[in-house]
Amino acid sequence: MKAVVIRAHGGLDALLAEEKPIPAPGPGRVRVKVSAVALNHLDIWVRRGVPGHPFPLPLTPGCDIAGVLDDPGPGGAGPFRAGDPVLVAPGVSCGVCEACSRGRDHLCRHYGILGETCDGGCAEYAVVPAANLLPFPRGLPPERAAAIPLVFLTAWHMLVERAGVRPGDLVLVHAAGSGVSSAAIQIARAFGARVMTTVGSAAKAAKALELGAEEVVPYREKDFAAEGRRFTAKRGFDVIIDHVGPDTWEGNLRSLARGGRLVLCGSTSGFEVRTDTRLLFFKNLSLLGSTMGSRGELHEVLRLVEAGTLRPVVDSVLPLSEVAEGHRRLEAREAFGKVVLVP
Repeated sequence: MKAVVIRAHGGLDALLAEEKPIPAPGPGRVRVKVSAVALNHLDIWVRRGVPGHPFPLPLTPGCDIAGVLDDPGPGGAGPFRAGDPVLVAPGVSCGVCEACSRGRDHLCRHYGILGETCDGGCAEYAVVPAANLLPFPRGLPPERAAAIPLVFLTAWHMLVERAGVRPGDLVLVHAAGSGVSSAAIQIARAFGARVMTTVGSAAKAAKALELGAEEVVPYREKDFAAEGRRFTAKRGFDVIIDHVGPDTWEGNLRSLARGGRLVLCGSTSGFEVRTDTRLLFFKNLSLLGSTMGSRGELHEVLRLVEAGTLRPVVDSVLPLSEVAEGHRRLEAREAFGKVVLVP
């Protein structure tokens, strides 16, 4: 089969096109014929490498898989049969620890992500845990279905489980063009919140408004904190969704209302910040980290997708052979929503 393989960290030339044997599923595993796989910023980190974070190279990246169940494996695939269209949950856990038993698989000590800690879906076939199979969302082509799992799960966990978003909340979502943020805008609106977001271009501003943002700030031209004071009538935001990190940190803390919640799921501008801790205790602020979410939350997302409340946002669809162009597009911040690859 055709597959993308990373053998050493590096630039776009680290994405190797190789022929590999079609993998056979072992106990508890199934084989999926990949119809579409969506890229995430995670794929860029896997390719580049992260100091102090080992990856099991060689590795096939890609965690957002939509496809067809090809081989249910020796243990079967529960309600799924060979030939069924399936979506694959990206998180992998042990399934037996206390966290997994309580339905909090994302807190498993052995938690990993397809394409990061084991081979993923940038290939014609992928072997995944049988427990990760999800019903394919009705009415969607594979290219749009693949745009759902990681970003909508991440955004849902940030807003619903961590921040406890409520009707009437004022929410700031940074970087509307990213997959997580395009999902977060929709989820916040679905819960009755008012949303301000930031963008890097006029074209992205128009798309953010279509998703339900009430106010859009071009961050290269305007100070988001000043615009936030105007949007909130100097009250501040109840919730801020961020994956930028140092570049937005100080402005975020000053933009939160008393009792506000800052939720961070990534840090693309660096990893270290300086904080005036007086802001935290005087304003009763909450700083919340968030990574992925439980499979149960993903079922809630899929229910709202099928109802038409949430919709996956696809920027572009490319053949698997153009994976390097997909990475380049994400790195250059040209995409709005997801870049999807088709084997």
